[in-house]
This record gives sequence, structure tokens and C-alpha cells, in this order.
Amino acid sequence: MMCRALKVSRSGYYRWINRPKSARAVRREQMERQVAETYVTFKARYGAPRIAEELNALNIPCSTNYIADLLKKQGLKARNGKAFNYGSHALTQHNVSDNLLWREFGANRPNEKWATDITYIWVEEQWLYLATVMDLYSRSIVGWALDTSMTEQLVMDALSMAFERREIAPGLIIHSDRGVQYRSQKYIDYMKRKGCKPSMSRKGNCWDNAPMESFFSRLKVELIYAEQFESISEAKSGIFEYIEVFYNRLRRHSAIGYVSPAEFERMAAVAA
Repeated sequence: MMCRALKVSRSGYYRWINRPKSARAVRREQMERQVAETYVTFKARYGAPRIAEELNALNIPCSTNYIADLLKKQGLKARNGKAFNYGSHALTQHNVSDNLLWREFGANRPNEKWATDITYIWVEEQWLYLATVMDLYSRSIVGWALDTSMTEQLVMDALSMAFERREIAPGLIIHSDRGVQYRSQKYIDYMKRKGCKPSMSRKGNCWDNAPMESFFSRLKVELIYAEQFESISEAKSGIFEYIEVFYNRLRRHSAIGYVSPAEFERMAAVAA
């Protein structure tokens, strides 16, 4: 009936609805995901110009106008935009710790300073949340957790893995941003029972946790954007392989003399 009303052939209609997506449509869908992930990664602080700069720096060519169009389509606005709606809770934060690192990301020994954060990964029409813990001595990812919800349990699971893998001593600094998960009383109490000292970035300053931001950027360029996972199970398997096999054991890291985190710790242990 619809075909008759529009004066088109049924065969032509079915060819149209079953035809594969064009290369342009596929690229636009990929860009929409990448823009959304970058927007969320920087916690709505970046608008079109900075998102375009970020993606171009990651060798994903795009223009500011193109990014602005994708943001508008998804209803995303930067915090510095006039239309951004600050909730009534935005100015009220509890359990905020002092910044003990002050961008001193080097460490003299393992388990002296850890950094932790959460990133967002779009898979199968939903977000996955990845929390990681990095030892700043070797840049090794010592704990991580992946889930479909971003709760205090997610960050505690990542920290629990790190505690199980490492022998820590009282005084270990664990640095994070001011996300609500890291300010939860349950998380802070868990950390302090282990004798650890909480440290938090200054408000709105993502570079106070630069090593974690850098790790997430490389993870997305080298894995997430390249693979375009179609299921949660695929994403979990890929992230496990990237962190546990490639990043920790094989990937050369510029901050530690272009060796892998595992090799750096092995060499340090031999030298000691």
C-alpha cells in the first residue's frame, strides 16, 4: 500500500532498505561514537573546537564545524557553553582530598604513588565503564574493572585487584579526580583501612591526572577506535588483551625509557 501510494516498485523499495550502508554513513557513525566518547572523557568540558583538536591530535581528521554538527545532533553541550545546565548539586562536593601529587608523576619505588580514573566506551548501543589503577613508578596498570554501570563498586573492584597484586606499605598515595565515586565514604574508608592517602585533582583540571588521561587516549586510539567492537564480550576480551598482554608486558613507554612497564620493573629489581 505504501509503495502504491508513493508510486515506487516493491522490488526497488526492498533493495533500498536492504542495501549496505555507504562508506560515508559508516564513517559518520564512527565519528559520532568518537565525539561522544571524547566529550564524556573530558567530562563535558570540551566543546567542538577542543574536541576537534583532540581528535586531530589522535590522527582522526575532522573540522570544528563537522564536530559541532555531530554534537548538536546528539544534544551535547560543553560546560562553558551558555546553554549548559548546571544541576543544583554542581557546586557542592563532599570528601574532597588535597592534591598531594601536584603533577609530580615520578616515583622512586613501586607502590609509592598510584593514579586512578574512569573512562567511557560505547559498545552495542550502550556505555561501558572502565576503571583503572596505574603505578606511576613503572606506568603499569595494576588494577582494572569493567562494567555497564559507573558506581563506587566499579572503582573499588579496580582498587581491590591492585591490592591483591601488589604488596603495599602505609603511606601509598592514590590520586584521582573529584568524581562522585572517588568521594564516596565507602571507597575512602576502604583505601584508608589499607593505610593509603587519598589525593585529588583540582576542580576542572584534568591534567592533574595526566598519566591516566594519556593511557585512556592511547587505549582508544590503539584499541577501541581501531576495533569497533560489536558486543560487550568482544570489548571485554579486547581490553583484557590490551592491558594484560600488550600494554603491561610489551608496549614501550616513553616516560620510562621506551621499555614496557614489566621490563622496567624487572630491570629495576635486578639493579637493586
